[in-house]
Amino acid sequence: MNVRILAPSLVLALAVAAPWPARADDAGIFNASILVTTDGRQIFEQICQGCHMPDARGATGAGHYPSLDKDATLASRQYVALTLLAGRRNMPAFGARHAIGFLGPPLTLTEEQIAAVINYVRTHFGNQYSDPISAGEVRSLDQDLH
Repeated sequence: MNVRILAPSLVLALAVAAPWPARADDAGIFNASILVTTDGRQIFEQICQGCHMPDARGATGAGHYPSLDKDATLASRQYVALTLLAGRRNMPAFGARHAIGFLGPPLTLTEEQIAAVINYVRTHFGNQYSDPISAGEVRSLDQDLH
């Protein structure tokens, strides 16, 4: 049996140059692109809870990840949309025009996905903000950033 071991740099190069698009269930640091789902809960579970935790209470340690539980800053749906579009402090940008990829394409969200995850977080985790944001409003805010 002839087994060939690839050098780590070659493995990294192959992962970065992979020609296939990522799916929501396999997106990661070396293989990220636009997710397919428009379900706010799924987007939160696949992206946001990695930092903000499954209960949205945030975390501290290697960094500070703010709690979204009963969060008064979520009262402004525009503030949350701008944060997701362009990033803020250590929060990465998820808007297609603002996201930066490291070792490959960045993970980006459409305006519909951004609106969906905002509406989900603003109505869960002890938050009761009933004024939803639309994809059109997210799009308008994104255009105002330029």
